[in-house]
Amino acid sequence: MNKKDAKKAPVLRFKGFTNDWEQRKLSDETNRIRSYSISHGFEVAEDTGTKYIHYGDIHTGKVKNINNINVLPNIEDNNYKPLKYGDVIVADASEDYKGIADACIVNTISNSYKIVAGLHTIAFRPKSKLCSKFLYFYLSTDIFKHFGYKTGTGLKVFGISYKELAKFKLKEPSATEQKKIVKLLFLIEKAIHLQQRKLRLLKLLKKATQQNIFASTECLPKLKYRNLTGKWQLYRLKDVAKITMGQSPNSKNYTQNPIDHILVQGNADIRNGYVFPRIWTTEITKIANRGDIILCVRAPAGDVGKTKFNVVIGRGVAAIKGNDFIFQQLQFMKSSGYWKKYISGSTFESINSNDIKNAKIFCPSQLEQKNISSLLDDIDTSIQIQQKNILDFKYIKQFLLQNMFI
Repeated sequence: MNKKDAKKAPVLRFKGFTNDWEQRKLSDETNRIRSYSISHGFEVAEDTGTKYIHYGDIHTGKVKNINNINVLPNIEDNNYKPLKYGDVIVADASEDYKGIADACIVNTISNSYKIVAGLHTIAFRPKSKLCSKFLYFYLSTDIFKHFGYKTGTGLKVFGISYKELAKFKLKEPSATEQKKIVKLLFLIEKAIHLQQRKLRLLKLLKKATQQNIFASTECLPKLKYRNLTGKWQLYRLKDVAKITMGQSPNSKNYTQNPIDHILVQGNADIRNGYVFPRIWTTEITKIANRGDIILCVRAPAGDVGKTKFNVVIGRGVAAIKGNDFIFQQLQFMKSSGYWKKYISGSTFESINSNDIKNAKIFCPSQLEQKNISSLLDDIDTSIQIQQKNILDFKYIKQFLLQNMFI
């Protein structure tokens, strides 16, 4: 694309804005703020009044829109030059190109705390014409990521220098339009944050419910239905469910043809609690039928899912013909560390046929099993809906980033 054909306005704009966007170098629109080689080794437990931003915390998402200083680690002050409200900090090193120049923004004002930029960071302070939050979102666009991909250097660890970053040419609208774009995107980010918080609460509810139902060792859980007071009976898993240990087909019979038999070998073949077809095979060894529980017997041992298909099972999994109550109890056994006593000390995390067959399972009456599994299934459904809500908001944010910037 030549200069004449270059876009001067984004595809998606607010009503009333028609002026072309102006192109400027990042170095002309910002001042560089000093960063320091402060790493995790400088961190202290006590509150010192000085916090710092580590590039690793930017990559993990621990720090993005910094409006709560408590997420930042403490360090001893050493006459560091502090960051200010609106400063944008980018990570100048990453293990992959996608993470090059991931950004965060200081979005809090505190007279009692000092925040400084730490190891492998480059800090910018936008000048008056450039809204700092607009820059923060700009650095999340594919436009900037592509620039980082082309400019970054390195083999195992990729990096980008201030000298190269300063050359980046961004296009910006009027201050009024910048603020409108920023307001919309922050509303989306707030919605994502709230949905993620609701998801965390639902997962805590699920964990607490399972603990109060399954954690008792006296065959009488803490949480019971009012009219169902009978004691639970202790069984071995093999006494209440049919167990089939997997057997891997010959690798020469593996295919990518969905017409063949779905092969389940381990945790990689399970997504969101269900088998997700990834590899197929022409050879049938051991099988699991639709509705069976799939238990991973190798690292991570104890993970469980279900299958909506008839599948061939490899030696990394076992198939269990059990109801939803058993599935929920197996989930709890994994989260509570039940299988650790079988895998501790081994160089390769795994559980064997005897471990699984002799696993202790508590069972109440069929009616109580049905009520409990229905309750936990409802929470699972709410969790899945919440996960979808988060993905939907993230897709909206990505769409806006792709269409509201040039």
